[in-house]
Amino acid sequence: METLVLIVHVLLAAAIIALVLLQQGKGAEAGASFGGGASQTVFGSQGSSSFLGRMTALFAAALFVTSFALAVYAKQKAETVNDAGIPAAEVIESAAQPAPEAPVAAGQSETDVPSGDVPAAGQQ
Repeated sequence: METLVLIVHVLLAAAIIALVLLQQGKGAEAGASFGGGASQTVFGSQGSSSFLGRMTALFAAALFVTSFALAVYAKQKAETVNDAGIPAAEVIESAAQPAPEAPVAAGQSETDVPSGDVPAAGQQ
C-alpha cells in the first residue's frame, strides 16, 4: 500500500509541475499558446486560466493528502524498528568500551612466552 501511495505522490508532483508550466503569466494573452480563440473551445468559455488553476489546486490538495499518508507510514515504520529489539545507544556504547586486562603474575613480564608452547632453537 505504501508503494502505491508513493507512486501516486510522484505522479501528482509531476502533474503539478506540468500544470504550472502550462499556465500563462498575468501579462500573456489568453490564446497566445493555443492559437487564437481555440482555448475557449477546449477549456470552456472562460479560457484555460480557471481550468488549469482548478486542476492545480485539486492536484495540490491530493499531494498534501499523499504526503500526510507517507508521514503516517514512516511513523509506523519507526515504531516497528524500536520494537525490533535494537539496543539503545547506552548499551551499544558500553559494549564498545574495551574490557579490563588480566593481571600479570608476580615475577613474570608481559612479554614472557611460556616455554612449553614454542620449541627452542635447533629443536624440531
